[in-house]
Amino acid sequence: MRRVALALAIAVTGCASVEAPIARYSNPVLDAEFADPAVVRAADGFFYAVATQGRVDGRQYSIQLARSSDLVSWQRLGDALPEKPVWARRTQDFWAPDISVHEGRYFLYFSAKPDAALEDKDRGLCLAVATSNRPEGPFVDSGKPLVCGESFINIDPFAFLDPATGKRLLYWGSGFGPIKVQELGLDGLGFASGSSPIDLVAPIRNEDPSNYQRLVEGAWVVLRDGWYYLFFSGDNCCGPDAHYAVMVARSRSATGPFESRADATGSGNSVVIEQGGRWLAPGHNAVITDKAGEHWLLYHAVDRRHDRAAESDAPNSRRVMLLDRLVWRDGWPQVAGGVPSGGDTPAPGER
Repeated sequence: MRRVALALAIAVTGCASVEAPIARYSNPVLDAEFADPAVVRAADGFFYAVATQGRVDGRQYSIQLARSSDLVSWQRLGDALPEKPVWARRTQDFWAPDISVHEGRYFLYFSAKPDAALEDKDRGLCLAVATSNRPEGPFVDSGKPLVCGESFINIDPFAFLDPATGKRLLYWGSGFGPIKVQELGLDGLGFASGSSPIDLVAPIRNEDPSNYQRLVEGAWVVLRDGWYYLFFSGDNCCGPDAHYAVMVARSRSATGPFESRADATGSGNSVVIEQGGRWLAPGHNAVITDKAGEHWLLYHAVDRRHDRAAESDAPNSRRVMLLDRLVWRDGWPQVAGGVPSGGDTPAPGER
């Protein structure tokens, strides 16, 4: 439920006058399981967010979908992918979707376990794409995966149109491997002929307890002042050993090479936001620009006070959606304070 307070500014110029109220909010912005959120601002002016599969009011949704006019109050819209792909009809592993728009058509990239994995345990998840003429869907799968592989290497897709080259790119990756990027074809339904994946950010394998980069995933790219900022998350999203944060690297090219903030500044880490106070394991973010032109981080985290949806669930399995403004200092982004906001906070603005 949205919790918005109104602060009234009083100007004293011989007599008191009341200016327009300033909207405020408190996290979470969606107090329900809504893991791995991605968001797009659609032609109708609304923000649409999609998330990993989940159960809502007793019903299983493959791709969760919600809509907001202000990034704070969210309306659940049901399942963005109500008809499962023909190649994944019997499975139920639909993870970390991405939603984007290109020339009026909406694209939903996602990962899913193929039916073939039920007979062949060496089969892992696949990347796939579905499309719709409307941001609220329904989205219809293209009919075949983009790429499949072992384990959970092919997860967490993010589509990006590079303004410098006009190329459509798809970032993805985890499975204790690097985050990758590859050029998409003109229709966005497959990879460009002759293209191949490029490794961008690799895991750092050490036993330092502060190391969030033993596993990297959840790519999101923002172009600002000639720099491509690659946001990514690691190292353990959830469960008894949850240890997760958002990090950042940057490059002058959308396809790298990328340099982490830690390497570029010698600061010791590349963290944009990490756990603090009530919130555990924040991560898998999207970056969205509000109607006033400010950047905001939309992400999930575990509420220490309510860490599972049912008593039988694993600890730290209920990931709810949070929102915090990004600030830019010396060419790098960070959430103010470096941890999720815990109280009454100015809400996203409008022009």
